[in-house]
Amino acid sequence: MVEVAAGTGRKNKLPDFDIIWDYDHPGASERRFRELLPAALDSRDLPYLSQLLTQVARAEGLQRKFDAAHKTLDRVQKALATTDDRTRVRYLLERGRVFNSSGKRDDSRPLFLEALDIAIKSKDDFFAVDAAHMMAIVEPTEKQLQWNLKALDLAENSADEKARKWKGSLYNNIGWTYFEQRQFEESLLMFEKALDFQQQQGDPNKIMIARWCVAKTLRMMDHTEEALEMQRDLHEQYQAAGKRSGYVYEEIAECLTVMGEEQEAQGWFAAAYEELSRDPRLATEQDRLSRLKELGRVGG
Repeated sequence: MVEVAAGTGRKNKLPDFDIIWDYDHPGASERRFRELLPAALDSRDLPYLSQLLTQVARAEGLQRKFDAAHKTLDRVQKALATTDDRTRVRYLLERGRVFNSSGKRDDSRPLFLEALDIAIKSKDDFFAVDAAHMMAIVEPTEKQLQWNLKALDLAENSADEKARKWKGSLYNNIGWTYFEQRQFEESLLMFEKALDFQQQQGDPNKIMIARWCVAKTLRMMDHTEEALEMQRDLHEQYQAAGKRSGYVYEEIAECLTVMGEEQEAQGWFAAAYEELSRDPRLATEQDRLSRLKELGRVGG
């Protein structure tokens, strides 16, 4: 909980909304954030209210409700003249993310640069790393590595433990940059660093995702049997946790196909399509989904 001074002079306790984020379920996160709005309004703590609204907008953006997200951010924008640097940084980050997610990458870039500048000047390391990592996402491929390495440098040299926790995501992002450039050895090194970091942190879900990245890269390096063994093990872990991962199904199918086991692969492709066709993160990857549907011989 965080204590904030209310307009009446008494102190109210308002929850730390950042810790209730569930990025895999943005709709549920949005509902939780909205439940906090009455108390935030009552407290008259403008930075808290404004920053809470930026996260409502982020949750809306993740659900592809872009117009609603911009309207929420318009509310924050009106308060910027009377709020603090952190609120301005969070506003810029979320406005930029909504633009980027809605296909307006060029509109997002100056917002991320401004957020980075303010965060560095105010020594707000966590959000400085966030802004630099977003620059890596929106810049052309040839500049992505440079920005990710800048973000990693900020994270590794920060005294802020929260900022240092960015390292896992950054190792992952740098790994994918190398992966897309087909530099698989460098990619594997970064994904293994990400896995080691997540194992130290101890979050089972993040460990499984990091392990999946390692296994996928091993498949691309023609270590198919090792990759398949890792993905089958991940499938068992997800099952034990009562979860389903279309990404794991997809990789098992790809490995089986390479090994000439097309008949067994078909069922996994179908299962992958069933899961991933409902994943909003793949809404723009229709070719990938169509391939899964075809190889899985899914009717309809």
